[in-house]
Amino acid sequence: MIELWFVIIAFLWTGYFVLEGFDFGVGMLAPLVSRNAAEQRAALQTIGPVWDGNEVWLITAVGAMFAAFPAWYAGLFSAFYLPVVLVLVGLIVRGVGLEWRGKVDDPLWCDLGIVVGSALPAFLWGSVFAGLLFDGPLAALVGGAFTLAVCVLHGAVFLALKTTGPVRRRARTAAMIAGGVTIPVAVAALSSLGTVPALVSMAALAAATALIWRRREGWAFAATAGAIVLATLAVFMELRVRPLPGLTLAEAASAPYTLSMLTWIGLIALPFVLVYQGWTYWVFRKRVRVTAAS
Repeated sequence: MIELWFVIIAFLWTGYFVLEGFDFGVGMLAPLVSRNAAEQRAALQTIGPVWDGNEVWLITAVGAMFAAFPAWYAGLFSAFYLPVVLVLVGLIVRGVGLEWRGKVDDPLWCDLGIVVGSALPAFLWGSVFAGLLFDGPLAALVGGAFTLAVCVLHGAVFLALKTTGPVRRRARTAAMIAGGVTIPVAVAALSSLGTVPALVSMAALAAATALIWRRREGWAFAATAGAIVLATLAVFMELRVRPLPGLTLAEAASAPYTLSMLTWIGLIALPFVLVYQGWTYWVFRKRVRVTAAS
């Protein structure tokens, strides 16, 4: 049960980073790939139907940690209290910006909130998980730079996949530039792990940059998503041995009865969540076109 719930939590965090990763990237890039209000609305509409659903993965991951590994949950969020609070502030500010942007006369403050509220979590989650694995502020800085760069690349590829015309062309250009920055940062962040998933993750980021240059947005998005999956897998492979200094998984876990009850709840609820989210992405699968009323 302990190993099973560790895998479930790793899966939930992976889903969160893949899905919110392009949300964060689009939020940071929307003003840069747009030249007028209609283009910016179209860029943000690519995540409009899904961004709040993507945040559910974070709530579920944190809730699962609290229920299955309370000592790990308490230690993690106590040790990184300030970064986690700033993540929550960023998510709140971003949510307010996305919801209120079409309801105010001057959306400038909303746009600023979306950019800042996307960049803060993108950077800070990398810092937190790097801080779990390595000592020192430099490791946290490199980890944050890595997740920030990957989110920008992931979001740029998603924009190129989901838009048309000038926005698509600018997003593709942004993706190639982001790829050139992300690859060396990934080498600095992941090479110290030295595992196969970490090495393949770096290769996937290079492949994504080459694919977007060849205008294969779908394959490029699969490559960036795969890179995030592999990087998260590499991190959780390390955390499996030592989730916190001086703490093993067995010591952090809840009682067997609690884990057993959680397993039944998960078996019932998780398939419905996956089916619903898959249906949402299928419904909104088409590209967003720029129109005066977009």
